[in-house]
Amino acid sequence: MPATRTTSPALERVHLVWDLLIIVLVIANLALLLFDSLYLLPPLNAAFEAVAPGLHAAYERHIHANFLAIDLAFVSIFLLDVLLGWAVAIAERHYHRWFFYPFVHWYDVLGCIPLGGFRLLRILRVISLLHRLQRMGLIDMRRWYLYSVVAKYYDILLEELTDRIAIRMLDNVQREIRQSDGLSAPLMERVVRPRKQALIREISQRLEAMAGDAYDHNRADTLRYVRGLVGRTLAESPELKRLGRLPLGVQLTRGLEASLSDLACRLVDEALAGLKSREYSALVEHLAESGFDAWLRTDPETERITEQVLVDMLELLKEQIAVKGWQHRYQ
Repeated sequence: MPATRTTSPALERVHLVWDLLIIVLVIANLALLLFDSLYLLPPLNAAFEAVAPGLHAAYERHIHANFLAIDLAFVSIFLLDVLLGWAVAIAERHYHRWFFYPFVHWYDVLGCIPLGGFRLLRILRVISLLHRLQRMGLIDMRRWYLYSVVAKYYDILLEELTDRIAIRMLDNVQREIRQSDGLSAPLMERVVRPRKQALIREISQRLEAMAGDAYDHNRADTLRYVRGLVGRTLAESPELKRLGRLPLGVQLTRGLEASLSDLACRLVDEALAGLKSREYSALVEHLAESGFDAWLRTDPETERITEQVLVDMLELLKEQIAVKGWQHRYQ
């Protein structure tokens, strides 16, 4: 793509003066179009004649009677502006091809047609020129009250339109889901099964993390529970009760209870500490993989549940989209 030429400051000032002149002419032309349109309304025409008969006669004789010629004079200047802008765009290589200009500035081209509907496009020329002045840093439209009003209602209109479109699309998706013959099977085959190993790895890692973290935070309570469980079990054992009746039986019973409690706590501690070992990870992955294919099998009940879950998720999205965020922004 050709490099864009840098515009000199002098030429930039010429552009600025010409743009300001075009803005003034477009505003004057639009004001004239509006006034002449109102002039054609009989009640307003009669009121104008009653308030200022001399001005009414002068307007009728010099302007209204020659309105087309006056408009064509404006059009000739606007057409000259289009041709000059096209020539400058070619000279400064603003676009990739020389013929892109009239397509990019279609509103300028169509606005030169002296017909009612096309004349209204001339207001877009003002907006385009103001945008150019904003880009050059010569004005700051964001500080204008009119800009804030237009931006506010444009934001509201855009949000309402996009929300309605999004809700309509989600309605269509829900209808397609309800009318589909079978969704769970293709969902499992095309979405879940290709990610089988990644899902198994993720499930096993989460199980290891959950078990390991839970034991690390509750180790003292777990071991206390194990000691109490061993103590209650031994206290209810008939054999130990008979042993306690023998000489030195109480000491033996207490020693045996302490030894068994320590052994049980050590076993629990070793078993839960092994949750972070490579062997446990392999075991969890093997178990997850063994049950994965069974989980992927579908039946009519699975189809119904999957369909309802998807429909409810889309309904939740619709409720979220339906919230009018602009009401909170502009309170």
